[in-house]
Amino acid sequence: MADDNELVFLPLGGVGEIGMNMALYGYGPPDERIWMMVDCGITFAHESLPGVDVVFPDTRFIEEERANLAGIVLTHAHEDHYGAVLELWPRLEKQVFATRFTAGLLAAKAEGMQGAPKVPVTVVGQGDRVTVGPFEVEYVALSHSIPEPNALAIRTPLGTVLHSGDWKIDAEPGVGKAIDLPRLAEIGREGVRALICDSTNALREGRSRSEAEVAKALKDVVAAAPARVAVTLFSSNVARIRAVGEAARAAGRSVVVVGRSLWRMIDVAKECGYLGDLTFLEEEAYKDLPRQNVVLLCTGSQGENRAALARIAGGDHRNIDLTKGDTVIFSSRTIPGNERAVNTVINQLCDKGVTIVTDREAPIHTSGHPCRDELRELYGLLKPEVAVPVHGEALHLTRHAELARSLGVGEVMLAENGKMVRLAPGPAEIVDEAPAGVLYRDGNLIVDPDESGVRERRKLSFAGAVFVSLLLDTKGNIIADPEVAVIGLPDTDDVGEPFDAIVVDAVENAIHSIPRSRRRDPDLVGEAARRAARAAVLERWGKKTHVVVMASVV
Repeated sequence: MADDNELVFLPLGGVGEIGMNMALYGYGPPDERIWMMVDCGITFAHESLPGVDVVFPDTRFIEEERANLAGIVLTHAHEDHYGAVLELWPRLEKQVFATRFTAGLLAAKAEGMQGAPKVPVTVVGQGDRVTVGPFEVEYVALSHSIPEPNALAIRTPLGTVLHSGDWKIDAEPGVGKAIDLPRLAEIGREGVRALICDSTNALREGRSRSEAEVAKALKDVVAAAPARVAVTLFSSNVARIRAVGEAARAAGRSVVVVGRSLWRMIDVAKECGYLGDLTFLEEEAYKDLPRQNVVLLCTGSQGENRAALARIAGGDHRNIDLTKGDTVIFSSRTIPGNERAVNTVINQLCDKGVTIVTDREAPIHTSGHPCRDELRELYGLLKPEVAVPVHGEALHLTRHAELARSLGVGEVMLAENGKMVRLAPGPAEIVDEAPAGVLYRDGNLIVDPDESGVRERRKLSFAGAVFVSLLLDTKGNIIADPEVAVIGLPDTDDVGEPFDAIVVDAVENAIHSIPRSRRRDPDLVGEAARRAARAAVLERWGKKTHVVVMASVV
């Protein structure tokens, strides 16, 4: 019955965390909802997940509901919003909706991925409307640190939801359209049931700096530099790439690009007309340019050890070097957790006599997310009945919620991944829940954490491993000395006894303590040997190592 219809919001990623954005909107009766997915992003694995490349949201719920999934709508082309599409699409097999730039990057990414699926993409213009099942979706132009970011005005018979995506208010974003404040105001006058909104900078008062101010500062720093200049930045920030190109041209310099991800971004941006007539050179041109005529555009703003800047700083790049008197501009912020890696690169450069410029010295970077005054302005335009903060950790969400209440929003929901929020009809409330874990991309595999072996790898990284091979005859006699391999342990204990010898003694003593009649059971012998080896290592080293015993009867 029509009276049973509900409009629900179900985040599977991006709430209580920054990154890995994936949201579902459902419309219809509780047992017959039609779903639309908004964004399909990743987060990058940290050092506590050894061997894992990237992390995806868990899609179990929507895989089970795949017959009722009407489509996948992408707000923009940052990895934490679209980066999982190619890997997860085979589990979903639904039409993808994206603007030209996002579609172009997705296609470029597929070209570099072995076995990439052929994802059907409907290209949508900013300002266009598309129908996705029961949802009418309007793409509303925003400003952000990548071309063609969009809010989604999602219209249903039960009201309109404004899904903000990532945004800021910037009248001069450098490339593409500025945020469409008049259209947002019109949508507000039409009536907004709920605002699902970015919380990344909800702790910061004021406003984010404009890209125009950053472009001016870059031009000033490049003009004043006495020798080579290198600029590192987030490769997706096409406005910043353009600003570097224009700063170089104004100073009579050539831009040399170092890093594959930058070239992919530049190629797509040129196809979309965002870089004008600017020229970018391959790194092989570097050696032929006078020192004072060079601007290097480099990957590696986060200290990634195989990125261009880290290799240049370490002196092991095949084509590029920097020396005393050169300047390196970090037109980026350091993502929490990357401080050590970035500082290592900076210190290596300083040892070479290179001058470092960060946003502490000049306004050469800005956030792509709204500070509190920008949030206030958006709420003033939209006047939503319900606010649901997303895209932030717990503190960000809490402060955003407090701000929304102070602005007169009557219903404010603090959601969680996996918690289903009914937005209409009636008061907003959590009405159900769904699995909301993660998946790992581990080499060529996409695996559940419990099946990935990562927990064991983590243990190995802390306390190493001991492998023991035993040969017994049918009477329970040891017919050869135990073979022991020790990996990741110190060579000796504190009195100089080798750990392999310690393990051999412990294993032999354990076996001899077992009655001969019971030694015919290789499982029993193996477990006794394992316990003895582990206890001996713990006593001498103080750590619980991982022990594997292979006992065979011959």
